[in-house]
Order: sequence, then structure tokens, then C-alpha cells
Amino acid sequence: MINFIDKILDIYCKIPHSMNVLWIRSDLRIRNNVALANYSSQNNNLFSFYIYDEKKFSTRSAQKWWLVQSLTKFEKDLASIGVKFKFFEGAEEIIFKKILDDFKVTGLFYNKIDDPDEIKIENKIIQISNKKNLEINAYPSNLLQDPLKTNKADNTPFQVFTPYWKSAEEKYVKLSSDHEIKLKKNAKITNDNKKNIEKILPKKDWFKKFEKYWVPGEENAKKTLNEFIKNKISNYHKARDIPSVEGTSKLSPYLAFGEINVKDIFSDCLSIKNKSTGYRKYINEIGWREFAYHLINHFPTMKQKNLRSQFDNFPWIKNEKFLKRWKKGQTGYPIVDAGMRELYETGWMHNRLRMIVGSFLVKHLRIHWLEGEKYFQDSLLDYDPANNVAGWQWIAGCGADAAPYFRIFNPMLQGEKFDPDGIYVKKWVPEIKNLPKEFIHKPWEMTDEICAKIKFNLKKDYFEPIVDHTEARNAALQAFQSLKK
Repeated sequence: MINFIDKILDIYCKIPHSMNVLWIRSDLRIRNNVALANYSSQNNNLFSFYIYDEKKFSTRSAQKWWLVQSLTKFEKDLASIGVKFKFFEGAEEIIFKKILDDFKVTGLFYNKIDDPDEIKIENKIIQISNKKNLEINAYPSNLLQDPLKTNKADNTPFQVFTPYWKSAEEKYVKLSSDHEIKLKKNAKITNDNKKNIEKILPKKDWFKKFEKYWVPGEENAKKTLNEFIKNKISNYHKARDIPSVEGTSKLSPYLAFGEINVKDIFSDCLSIKNKSTGYRKYINEIGWREFAYHLINHFPTMKQKNLRSQFDNFPWIKNEKFLKRWKKGQTGYPIVDAGMRELYETGWMHNRLRMIVGSFLVKHLRIHWLEGEKYFQDSLLDYDPANNVAGWQWIAGCGADAAPYFRIFNPMLQGEKFDPDGIYVKKWVPEIKNLPKEFIHKPWEMTDEICAKIKFNLKKDYFEPIVDHTEARNAALQAFQSLKK
């Protein structure tokens, strides 16, 4: 490892022996990147680096594809403003220590990441920097505000979203100002980390399908935001629940990689003259992301454990067969299977479906929410450590402001309400595309006569439900009651 680092540092353009450095973390953008803006004003010898740790991404397979695309584009963007960029692989503190050992670094610039695990890494970097007497320049994370700064009147953390967001939003709007940051322009610099970056990709190229659905990068992030505000946000409160229409912003993967600043999203939304119900609903979704970070910073153990400790004794069931069927979209419940197949194909899932498939896993199958959280972490392009865990604990009823465990989504009714014509289901579960509308969300109710007429066999052409809804619901309620004894 050391020889490899020596080699690439020696080969990489003549780096001065006294310099400030920019540590690139998750903010892969030029616009409104506070650390980058402050760093670029320092001098003409600008050196930035990104350290990829396979251990961190070993449970985030889908995101490896996005990261490769994003880093490749970001390198070119950095070159356009005169910032050299180098990609390293290894444990962040080890690589960073090696850079400091080999070069006279005088200052470190970076943007924070308000996630407990990332804070641990940051603290190690700070300790190394202090030993070398580096000047540390740390800037806010890609949030509207510090997640620890909005608390209740008694200074304890909020655990209910509505009062939290009322307080946090008012505070942010009052303090916010123009966030546009101008960068110094320099001559273009050519540098190529392409081969090393592409080594991140999984050996099997199943991720190639993502190219049909997504264009990573800062430029497309801004286009996506503009399109959403212009054509979708006014009706967001209605369209967001209909999975067959493009009613959501689709900004979540760009946010996950910092290709857009959440302050820009919020600011652009505020600039809308006619603020509709859809606008208000979307602003609240931004608030939920802030709330999720508020929670994991005040209660870091919730990334692995129930926030509500009473659920520590919940009688979860270990069933690898059912878990596998759920992951593959083979549960026999069309709306559930459609959601899981959309996830596997596109690396993304409609938010309404995230609630439906999540409820099915933890309540119909009574499989621990951590299993779902891990699968989403590995499969979602927009995986976010705070949103993911807060969302799953909300679904399971064991988190903050959670849906009560006894509120169990009926997958048939959910399908009939939000996909009444079966457009979404037929797209992702084509085996049942010829079923009559009244049976599209419950194919097992068709008579033998109807099945014969349309030449459909439930067992051969699709799947029988892996559990009976009524029986599973009753068993879940009974399990919940056991917590009260």
C-alpha cells in the first residue's frame, strides 16, 4: 500500500512541498460548496483528494455505480477551476497520514458530514492533523443547519416531526441568506484517475441498467430541480402518492452524493411566487431529512437499535426463504412485488412503495426492520444513512414519531387506492398484465373459469401469496400485544 501511494504521488504532477489540501468527502459539486470556495481562494497550487474505503461501500453496492460517474465528472469540473484532484483507496486515516508524512501540508479544508460514523472518521483526521500542527478549516455539512442546534425549550431533542420542523424551519428561514459562492477561475488542468476510479465497480455489470434511468452529476442535478419546480411541485401533494406518474423530484440520489446543495433546493422553492399545497408538502419532505439527521445525532445507537427500547423484546421471525422472496419481488402480492422489482431494476423506489414493502416485511412477515434497512442500503442509489434508518424505524413503529405498529398496510387496498388501474403493477409485474382490473391487486381471488378464459395459472404464471393477509395481520397484532405484558 505504501509503495503504491508513493508511486502515484510521485507521478502525479509536481505537488509543492508546502500546501493546503482539500479533502473531498460527499459534496461532489462546484456550486455552493463552501469548503471548495474558501480553499480555491488560497493560492494557485490547489490539490484535492478523495479517499475511497471499500469497507464503507461494501454494503452499498448500487451506490458504487453512481460514485464512479460522479467522481469522474467532478474531476473534470475541478480541473476547470484549476483544482488538481487525486483518487486514493484505503482507510481514510491511513491514507491521510501518509500524505502528511510525505508532504509539508500546512492546512486542511473540508465539509463536514453529520453522521455519527463519519464524525468518528473526521475526529481521527483531526487528531492526525493536530499532531502535524495543521490549520483545520471545517465547514457545514449538506444540511440546512446543524442537526444538534434545534431542540425543545428544555434543550432536549425533539422526537416528533411537526414541532421539530416548525421550530427548525422558522430558525433557518430567519438566518438564511444568499448562499451563492463564486469560485476563482484558473487554467484547466488535465488529470486522469479514470482507471483507478472504475475499479470501484462490482465485477458483475448488473449496474449497467442504471444508465437507462439516471444521469449522475451536478449539471443534471440542477436540471432535475428546475424541471421539478417548473412542472411538478404545484401538484406534488397529489402526484407523490401515485407511483405510475413522475410526480416526485427524483433529487434524492443527487442529494446523497452532494451534487446539489439542499440550501439551493430550499432557496429555489422559496422563490416560487404562488406557493401551492404541493410546495408545502415538498418543503416538509426536506424537513423530514433534517429531522432524520437530528435523530441519529442525538440518538446514534438508533442506526443499529430500536429508538423505542420496548421493541427490543419484539418476537421477530427469522425466515430466510420469505426474506429472499421479498427481495426478489416474489411475494404474490403484486403491489409489493412491483416495488421490489422497480428497486432492483432502477436503484430507486417510489416513496409510497417504500412504505408498502416496508410494512409488508416487518408486519406481514415479521422480519426485523434491520434486514430491510440493510437491503435498501445495498440497493438504493439514494441511500442516506439518516433517512434510511429513520424511515425503517418509522415503518416498524419503533422509532421517533413512528406509525403505530398496529397500523398495518393492506397491500390490496393500497394498490387499489394508489394504482387503481394497475398501470404501475403491470409495468413491473408483466406476468399479470392481462388480468381483469378488479383482480390486478388480488389475482388469487379469480375463479377457475376466469383463469381459464385468460389462460392464466396463478402457481405457474405468477406466485401464490406467501402469507395470508388476514392471518398475518392478526399474528402481527398479537405479537405487538405481547410487548405490553
